Amino acid sequence: MKRLTLVALTSLMLGLVACSKPVEVKMLSGAAQGTTWHVSVWNEEAIDTQRLQENIEAEFARIDKLMSNYRPDSVIEQFNRNQNFQAIEVGEEIVNLVNIARQVSQATNGCYDLTVKPLFDLWGFSKDVFNAPSESDIQSVINKIGLNYLASPTKTSLLKKQLELSVDLSSIAQGYSVSRIAKVVENAGITDYLVEIGGEMQTRGHKPDGSSWRIAIERPLPGDRAVHKVIDIKQDDSIAIMTSGTYRHYFDEQGQRYSHIIDARTGSPVTHSTLSVTVLHDDPTQADAWSTALLCLGESDAIRVANEYGIASLIVSEEHGALFESSSNAWNTMKNIGLN
Repeated sequence: MKRLTLVALTSLMLGLVACSKPVEVKMLSGAAQGTTWHVSVWNEEAIDTQRLQENIEAEFARIDKLMSNYRPDSVIEQFNRNQNFQAIEVGEEIVNLVNIARQVSQATNGCYDLTVKPLFDLWGFSKDVFNAPSESDIQSVINKIGLNYLASPTKTSLLKKQLELSVDLSSIAQGYSVSRIAKVVENAGITDYLVEIGGEMQTRGHKPDGSSWRIAIERPLPGDRAVHKVIDIKQDDSIAIMTSGTYRHYFDEQGQRYSHIIDARTGSPVTHSTLSVTVLHDDPTQADAWSTALLCLGESDAIRVANEYGIASLIVSEEHGALFESSSNAWNTMKNIGLN
């Protein structure tokens, strides 16, 4: 599950003075997907903010009807309740997300998996009531999950090979939503923007004075909303910034911390010391999936896999009460990205 982990430094008062009439950044916001969203836009031409707000909200509603696991009439929940082995039409968008997730899952040897929610429920994270299950209960659930039980026989359909299987798109759908809202903004003729949903972001262009969009990564400690690092986006091409963390949703039980990040291979919360993973990628959907997947792996395996697949990632871990960073080769060689 994704938690709030990024803060846009540009979230308040971005109007800047030009030589003649000031060009102002317009701020739009709302609630969707169980969190909040903010869009910052500017243009030399006048922006119809009311219509843009309406179009953004309409796109959220469309995505919600497709992918929400919290409404029984969504396309994905209708698929989850299906109790036969026949192919079910779900649409090309959902199938594409499943295929992307499958590739990321294979890269992590199954640590990341869209069918893991029954384990999330078993441990009590869904209702915020900790419940350490027995090994036999864990194994019973593991035997019924896995993307190997999910097939996509066509570009628009999915098929279960295990009737109790259910698909939870939350670890990838928010990134996809960022890309779709960015497309709504671009369709309005706007090329300079910052789109943020629950801390997940995509930027394009720059501020009116030509300076960079600046993104702050939170210090990944419980109860700490301090800034850990600031990213300057010194390029006009669009880029996604996604962070996953273990520090917002967890249980402490008998001296052991249990994170909501569950390794689908073991059926248990991860026990490594990695606290957060930030991924920069030109595709928000990929960035969202990879940030969760690399966090599931933990620092050493995450660096290895990120290097193998060319994923620009910054990993923050804790050792003896102190934070330390690791970064992939792609992160270390990024151009047009400043770090402070």
